[in-house]
Amino acid sequence: MARRSKAKEAVPRSPLSYTEALAWLYSLQRFGIKLGLENVQRLIAELISRSGGLQTAVYSDGGSEAAAHWKIIHVAGTNGKGSVCAMIDAIVRAGGYDSGLFTSPHLVTFRERIRINGEMISRDAVATGLTQIRDLVHDWNPHPTFFESATALALKYFADEKLEIAVLETGLGGRLDATNAVQSNVSVITAIDLDHQQWLGDSLEKIAIEKAGIIKPGVPVVSAPQKEEAEVVLLKRANACGSPIDFVTAPYERHPINLAGTHQKQNAALAIAALSAAKIGIDDSAIAHGLATVDWPARFQRWDERTIIDGAHNPAAARVLGQTWREIFGDQRATLVLAILSDKDILGICKALAPISDCVFLPKIRSQRAAAPEELAKILSDIARSLPYSLTPSVAEALDQARAKPNRILLTGSLHFAGEALAHLRGEPAAFEECAQ
Repeated sequence: MARRSKAKEAVPRSPLSYTEALAWLYSLQRFGIKLGLENVQRLIAELISRSGGLQTAVYSDGGSEAAAHWKIIHVAGTNGKGSVCAMIDAIVRAGGYDSGLFTSPHLVTFRERIRINGEMISRDAVATGLTQIRDLVHDWNPHPTFFESATALALKYFADEKLEIAVLETGLGGRLDATNAVQSNVSVITAIDLDHQQWLGDSLEKIAIEKAGIIKPGVPVVSAPQKEEAEVVLLKRANACGSPIDFVTAPYERHPINLAGTHQKQNAALAIAALSAAKIGIDDSAIAHGLATVDWPARFQRWDERTIIDGAHNPAAARVLGQTWREIFGDQRATLVLAILSDKDILGICKALAPISDCVFLPKIRSQRAAAPEELAKILSDIARSLPYSLTPSVAEALDQARAKPNRILLTGSLHFAGEALAHLRGEPAAFEECAQ
């Protein structure tokens, strides 16, 4: 447990540059993932409450949170969280509100995680904020993690800018996720499925319990349609908290959405229901404009006429990707460029994508967590013996070879891979290189 102490002034040290700040932040990955709220609550209390933007509060069940002087929309779930957050943010900005958006992971640059009114946090603000956090926590035991520090940075930035609305996406789970240290005005839960089982549990029920942890006493809940096991858990938690819950079952059909796939209509319906539950006034023109302009990279993103990028990283997301591919391209097969992290359900993802694939390129990517291309090749050959595949030493070579084929190209399997691919296509440093510049 974290040592309790009175708030103390940060120990001043040399200010960090942007590059140095990111290097320090990435160095915190050595502390791994630590699910729990005590450390981040302490960090919020000592760092952020001084700005006047946040005040600490304690619930009767013993959990302490930070109550903000803005409206906060908190989003958890397995798939669709980022899209729902992006839609909410786009709609409220179209409605004239000052809005903050905190999401994860980033694709190309860390700055993507923290946005105000659609603009990424500046390099200077990252450097200044992380310098403050570094100086404050230098002797803490346990030391704040990467995600706890990133969450505190976002909240401090939002508080300083005195925003009207903040949209927070959970990083992992919900109950013990660092974002759950903040009191929300509505809890939003997207579709729950199997993912991160090593952290959240090996069944849909156990994972739903973690996601349901963002439900707070008396705070309204809106949820996507859920499988029965997950729905029972959400209802039980909502009833225990005295929180009204609305399962949003009808997809949104009124206006076009600038994100591909039928599933995005369900996400849009959830986003609009969340705004209503939070009592945020939005008119139809703002909804129309927000949905028409929402941008969320690596979600069936059309890079060019032939190239699609999608971060599907679990079987449920891969199945939705396959469905969207068929909705748009019919029976046309994809030249698949595939990379998956080793801790994911590789077999399930491959089974979902093999039916829409004509051939597969398996690049070696730079993430240390990536499954070896040889492992993917063995799984593909076991489940689809007639599907040709080729191992390539890099994303660049995989793309070059894929472009020599006649079919459309689909890059998928991981958000980390999507980020590396986008960085290559844009000619920018990838996220893992950013702090080494």
